[in-house]
Amino acid sequence: MSPSVKSGKSGQVSAYVVIGSQWGDEGKGKLIDAMAAKSHGVVRFQGGANAGHTLIVEGKKTVLHLIPSGILHPQVQCFIGSGVTLDPFELIKEIEGLKSNGYLKNDSQLQISDGALLVLPFHRLLDQAREACSKSTKIGTTGRGIGPSYEDRASRRALLVRDLFSDKLKDKLQRCAEEKSFLLEKLYGQEPIDVEATYKQLCEVAEKLKPFRCRDMSLQINTMIDQGKKVLFEGAQGVLLDSFHGTFPFVTSSSTTAASACGGVGVSPLKIDHVFGITKAYCTRVGEGPFPTEQSNGAGEILQREGHEFGATTGRTRRCGWLDLVALRYAIQVGGMDQLILTKIDVLSHLDSIQVCTAYKYKGEIFKNFSFIEENIPEVEPVYETFPGWKSDISGCRKFEDLPKEAQQYIAFIARETGVEIPVISVGPDREQTFYQGEIFKDFWGSAKSAQTSITP
Repeated sequence: MSPSVKSGKSGQVSAYVVIGSQWGDEGKGKLIDAMAAKSHGVVRFQGGANAGHTLIVEGKKTVLHLIPSGILHPQVQCFIGSGVTLDPFELIKEIEGLKSNGYLKNDSQLQISDGALLVLPFHRLLDQAREACSKSTKIGTTGRGIGPSYEDRASRRALLVRDLFSDKLKDKLQRCAEEKSFLLEKLYGQEPIDVEATYKQLCEVAEKLKPFRCRDMSLQINTMIDQGKKVLFEGAQGVLLDSFHGTFPFVTSSSTTAASACGGVGVSPLKIDHVFGITKAYCTRVGEGPFPTEQSNGAGEILQREGHEFGATTGRTRRCGWLDLVALRYAIQVGGMDQLILTKIDVLSHLDSIQVCTAYKYKGEIFKNFSFIEENIPEVEPVYETFPGWKSDISGCRKFEDLPKEAQQYIAFIARETGVEIPVISVGPDREQTFYQGEIFKDFWGSAKSAQTSITP
């Protein structure tokens, strides 16, 4: 399956979306960091500080929660779009951390949309109080205030970045805090909100964020694309956590599909050239919710230990299990992916055998359609196909032919079963432990980094 290439004014592909194809934690940060090296702009378009992208460069780890992963490249313009819910206090910490490590030397490298949503301290309090009081259905939120913040946008009482610089800030804050204060005090038994103290905090943070303010982000990004400049749209979490199409109610509060890149930034869908779905070679999930292929056994322990499966944001241990092709095909369908990027296949090197879920069994029937069976997922029985392990270190492999034949067969099976090309394979956490294949990456590096073609269905 060869990718179709749409030509803009420059005759080259310009706009790419990178999203997670599972429940998040697929390794998006590393790949966006690598692709950003040959891009002009990277845009974060949804989610908030409940996401964490881990980058390892020359053995040094950087964890980003709000700032786009392209920030480690000084020549790359980074944007935080209107679809993001922004904790200004966390953002300041992140900015200061980057600067202390020698990054973000020029404030103009980062721009924040005037329309981005603010997460305020009382959003966090409300989020945590709700989760603590939930007796029957805990969602497993990060407690970062993301859900309550998005609620305020839907009810049209939210504060946006531009309000930080308005003389009406205090009035808007008062209106936003009224209902939250009532809930915290009367329903959850906590102290009411101190609006005056919060207002003073916001005034202080506004001064620090002023150099990053952007009033015309949609125009800027559309202009870059029209000029043929490469723009990466960076998603957070994964498609199976999408608020509309994920495993509801165990989902995040934003839309995590490629379509959200357009709405969260203000770009036409017609301008998006490719959608890359980052796919871990097995599955993980943080927090509550259905997970058909979860392995609460020795195999799961190996995946957790060798994959260092701890949440970048919360530090929580990730639940681990086998790759679920039923869920992956569904994610491809609703996420709009035309390319898969396979990560962490090196972790499977520690297993004697590897299983892959190809279908679900429910009440004696076999299903391959995730959405058809979605409400009954906790009761389904995965149908597995077993592959032999390769039990050898592949972290030094730099092209497909270097991989053991067992690993090659496993990757080819995924491409065939999903019907989607795999042009990128990651065999370790460092920038260099990745190989890029096929025609599509000629647009990034001038020629593919390896001679062979990508793995096609």
